[in-house]
Amino acid sequence: MAYERLSRRDFGRLMGLAGMGAAAPGLVAGCAGGTATAVRAGAAARTWKVSGKAGAGLGGFDTAVKKLMQDRGIPCGSLAVMRNGRLLLARGYTWSDDTSLSVQPTSLFRLGSLSKAVTATAIMRLVQDGRLSLSRPVTELLTLTPPPGTTADPRLAQVTVRRLLQHLGGWDRDVSGDPTYRDRQIAEQLGVPLPITRAHMVTHGAGLRLEHDPGSTYAYSNYGYLLLGEIVAKVSGTTYADYVQRNVFAPLGITRTLPAKSLASGRAPGEVPYFSQYTGRSVFDAAGTTVPAPYGSFNAENRTAMGAWLASAVDYVRFTKIFDAATSVLTASSVATMFAKPETGLNSGGYYYGFGWNVRDVTGGRNTWHDGSLPGTSTIVTRRYDSVTWALLFDQRDDPSGLTYGYNTFSAPLHAVANGITTWPTTDLFGDYF
Repeated sequence: MAYERLSRRDFGRLMGLAGMGAAAPGLVAGCAGGTATAVRAGAAARTWKVSGKAGAGLGGFDTAVKKLMQDRGIPCGSLAVMRNGRLLLARGYTWSDDTSLSVQPTSLFRLGSLSKAVTATAIMRLVQDGRLSLSRPVTELLTLTPPPGTTADPRLAQVTVRRLLQHLGGWDRDVSGDPTYRDRQIAEQLGVPLPITRAHMVTHGAGLRLEHDPGSTYAYSNYGYLLLGEIVAKVSGTTYADYVQRNVFAPLGITRTLPAKSLASGRAPGEVPYFSQYTGRSVFDAAGTTVPAPYGSFNAENRTAMGAWLASAVDYVRFTKIFDAATSVLTASSVATMFAKPETGLNSGGYYYGFGWNVRDVTGGRNTWHDGSLPGTSTIVTRRYDSVTWALLFDQRDDPSGLTYGYNTFSAPLHAVANGITTWPTTDLFGDYF
């Protein structure tokens, strides 16, 4: 997507804050109930707040996260670290000149593609309950009627649930772009007003040509996970979000998670504000109003299954307990299926994509991980072979520094800290948050 840079003055104008100066009470409630500054202040004006708790000897994680944020001017961050099922660190980090902004360990962030593991878990639960088969073709589960004037690729019938989960459906965004970001094109093609719906996105995709034979080539596909969300709804007989909240989150006592909203006016209680130096065209009106990139340049409501759950860092590491041992959500056999090697084997990076997780077998066990990215969002989750897990969430993915945002950049300093710890604390902070 193309974005334009957003100035300090423009942010206030675009958010309806003209005449209110740099501070913008009421734009977004603070992460713990206060207010947030609409524009990011210079480094000299900022101060640090660190909330939450950490076991003895884990201060290196605080240092690493603060450096990542300070180098890039990131206002809000959160880190949760778990080992052997115990929550050892739960932090909220605020670097801002707004004294009312205070990130807590329970503050909510858009997850981006960390949501894919949630969708994969919901699918696997339906399989485990005997309500769905991984070998079932998507064409037998959903109505995939292409738009007028287009023809469905005959290979679509070879796209199974398993292949959708492993990004083996045949769509390739590196070749033809991501069809889940074509709101205005889809509205014009189908003759419908903005905002479009998930059903419109499904119809548009049904008329696309596959770049690869299904099962032959790994190619990351948001559209595939859109279809998986629709399959969860169809098979369960309820909404995708309701099924996930009841069958994936609730059994673990996770109650804060919910689907993200696109606009600042829909921000959930306890949700952080999102920042970007860019603007974009709104996908909610025909005029294409210029908006801050995190607020209306994409439709979060359509992206829940592929990338738009809201959760805190402590919620997300608790969710990953599903994959550490048998739980009431999934059996050990179901988890093993999710991490099984796909029919294509290893990709060029020496790892493979399971069901919602990147997977690499290493000496001593297995590492699994994922990252998430949206305008105003950068997230990572890491599950190490030595039973150490962390989730790191930020409310920004770009800044004028030119420094990179991404999984390797954010995970490397955390790995360095973890590798240097010889004695881990045995405390468990989960009781403080659940």
